[in-house]
Amino acid sequence: MMRIFSIFIAIILLTALWAWKAPADNLHTYKSTDKRFQYVGRIDFTNPQSPRFWAAGVYIKAAFKGTSCELLINDEMMWGKDHNYISVAIDDLPVQRIKLIQKSNSIIVANNLADARHEITICKSTESGIGYLEFVGLRCKQLLAPPPLPVRKIEFIGNSITCGTGSDESAFPCNTGQWYDQHNAYMAYGPVTARALNAQWHLTAVAGIGLTHSCCNMDVTMPDVFDKINLRANAIQWDFKRYQPDVVTICLGQNDGPVDSVKFCPPYISFIKRLRARYPSATIICLTSPMADSSLVQVQKNYLRGIVSEVNNTGDKNVYKYYFSKRYHKGCGDHPDLSEHRLIADELITFIEKTKHWRRNTP
Repeated sequence: MMRIFSIFIAIILLTALWAWKAPADNLHTYKSTDKRFQYVGRIDFTNPQSPRFWAAGVYIKAAFKGTSCELLINDEMMWGKDHNYISVAIDDLPVQRIKLIQKSNSIIVANNLADARHEITICKSTESGIGYLEFVGLRCKQLLAPPPLPVRKIEFIGNSITCGTGSDESAFPCNTGQWYDQHNAYMAYGPVTARALNAQWHLTAVAGIGLTHSCCNMDVTMPDVFDKINLRANAIQWDFKRYQPDVVTICLGQNDGPVDSVKFCPPYISFIKRLRARYPSATIICLTSPMADSSLVQVQKNYLRGIVSEVNNTGDKNVYKYYFSKRYHKGCGDHPDLSEHRLIADELITFIEKTKHWRRNTP
């Protein structure tokens, strides 16, 4: 009798264990090579099983059916200790900002959802100096075809401001943690602007970089690395045919400082001409630095006035300038914080609407 009872208990336990594992067993692994994944940004597909990307703001979009989703992603872990952050947006739920903890990461990014269709965006929220990420795939009940990407395209060229450096204190207050712990490229002014205007985005940006002079012992400038996939290392050639933006913004000069006009303006004009050769139809907008103090911003206004006038006079009328209305520097290291990035984006959205006759999304 006792033996029968023991067998009965064992059957109950095994059934319970099977039931507990059942949801995981219903998940299928979809590799990065699946054509239903949408990739946006400068990505190295040399190994299609693990496409690699360095730049802040690179993102992957997908759609899935089911109650849960698991992300498979690799982190370079530079120096064996640096960790990238990602931002994960699912439907209209609050965006998750997640710090990776090891080289190979399996992260449950969704759980207890309705058993229905969901859309997901995975974005690299830390900049290229923190190393690469490799997208391995998703585990979910069923991968679906996502909606088409927006037709409009914007490229934001810049430095740490454009990367979203120092903007997010939700995990670590300023002056705590590591230098990358306050990065949030997904909520930086560029992606916020693009989403509001229903556009794709690229962030061609590196913290500390300048047009003619970079800070922090950096040995490259933006004209050096503009044509690369790994911007910080000035490596791996980018194919400009893969992304032709309708609008390009240039937000450089903060790290150059108040350099003499002879050293700044001609290289800036040359850079615009290089952009024009790559993007024959793009609207180019030259911006003042939103974190510049009053003395630097006045220098930038004077320089941009002359630069844009010179380019316009040579026949290129599709180049504009925009001066931000105030200084934004409430974040770490005098960078804009998240609330200020929204204000910067709002200024830029308004100017692009006027210039391109676009209209922002309505809530």
